Amino acid sequence: MGAQNGKDLLIKVDLTGDGQFETMAGLRATRISFNAESVDVTTLESQGGWRELLAGAGVRSASISGSGVFRDAGTDERARQIFFDGETPDFQVIIPAFGTVTGAFQVTSIEYAGSHDGEATYEVSLASAGPLSFVPVPVS
Repeated sequence: MGAQNGKDLLIKVDLTGDGQFETMAGLRATRISFNAESVDVTTLESQGGWRELLAGAGVRSASISGSGVFRDAGTDERARQIFFDGETPDFQVIIPAFGTVTGAFQVTSIEYAGSHDGEATYEVSLASAGPLSFVPVPVS
């Protein structure tokens, strides 16, 4: 994967529950992280004393975060509603030249900030709440 514009990494939220995804307004920076917990099955008989991990076991998760300027758009309102209602709707993350990740996420935090001589900003964090699907960008 070659160099890509950071602005092309998009976080989208399902606005109505019917698969209508819209980019979260005002984001300037976004990040997605994939994690896999390991299950250590090392014993005294492990070859050469090397750690052994159980393949296919453990918990997989993803986290998303973003920060930007407060725009009071429909997606801002939806993110607040998701947080206060404790919902886990579908989100999409578009990763340029890589693919699209889709699945249920919970909004785990929303932070708002501002200074007297600047714009209002916000930060949002999400945690995966179920299985995720991945659709790679077709190779040409």
